[in-house]
Amino acid sequence: MPTRRGLLLSAGLLAGSWASLRPKAVWAGARRDLFAAAWMRDGLAGFSVLDGDGTILRDVALPDRGHDVAADRTGRWIVAFARRPGRFAVAVDRTGDSAPIAFATPPDRHFFGHGVFSPDGALLYATENDFDAAAGVIGIYDATAGFVRIGEFPTFGMDPHELLLLGDGRTLAIANGGIETHPDYGRAKLNLSTMQPCVVFIDRENGTLIEKHNVPPGLSQLSTRHMDMTADGAVWIGCQWEGPPSARPPLLLRAAPGEAMQPVEIAELILARLSNYVGSVAVNRAGNSIALTSPHGNCALIVDAMTGAVRRIVEETDVCGVAANKGGFLFSDGEGGFGASVTDRIWDNHIAQCGADFSL
Repeated sequence: MPTRRGLLLSAGLLAGSWASLRPKAVWAGARRDLFAAAWMRDGLAGFSVLDGDGTILRDVALPDRGHDVAADRTGRWIVAFARRPGRFAVAVDRTGDSAPIAFATPPDRHFFGHGVFSPDGALLYATENDFDAAAGVIGIYDATAGFVRIGEFPTFGMDPHELLLLGDGRTLAIANGGIETHPDYGRAKLNLSTMQPCVVFIDRENGTLIEKHNVPPGLSQLSTRHMDMTADGAVWIGCQWEGPPSARPPLLLRAAPGEAMQPVEIAELILARLSNYVGSVAVNRAGNSIALTSPHGNCALIVDAMTGAVRRIVEETDVCGVAANKGGFLFSDGEGGFGASVTDRIWDNHIAQCGADFSL
């Protein structure tokens, strides 16, 4: 885990790397989808902004391995988060020439690698671990004041991972994975026999619990991890099984405010391809297909959102990142693949959509 001194040193390195990595061209007026993803290369870490063809438009250094990236709807900020149990995050103002802003959790918290902005881009909400209390919290950071941390509220569960802002602009959906961890024990899982994973809906403006959806009975070791949502307000949750390897639990759940959580049934022979591990989830732009990636299974499934039927199996070694694009889905992997391109990076678990039509 980075020390405070190390984080300050990293901020200085980031400022230096900003000038050296800033491209000479400005893509003003180009209509293209933009994406962001974290990577490792030759012992260095960073994240990139890319177009849908896999062309790298901007590189930004990170002090250590990143996980996911959050982009605000106003077109200004991109923030990369540390992989658990890291405490650093790095924000880039994509509308100007200022150096990246490095910020951190308090010493008794760490990030889980995910965050989401308020609709106006003023506030950043990040999943964090209050590790001494073994409780999940949402840290609140003020993007208008250098990403200073201004508060937190509980997630009403343990091990919060990905979170989404629903269409009302106020409700947060949060996947509490249910696994106890502590930085003193690295990434060790400390409570697999007593897990209580769930998905919660929380009012971001006052931190109150709206609804809590526990995983179906008998599936307490089904850790809820990654999510995406469809226009009807349904949240699709990809899971990772922490129980016996021979079991074949459902790895895709559906939850929505006012409705009971439901597993999506997938034929066992196809489900087995995922090796009980979903790394990322994405909904296509039409809202009728869900992509589930499995780096452990070296494949991704494309599932019909209405019927749960598997439309296609994508064979790709160490595939994990996925995002919707014009053609359906864009994938990345740990062997350098990003869409149709092959790069010199080990891509991390996720691809974030960053909108289009802004200069870099």
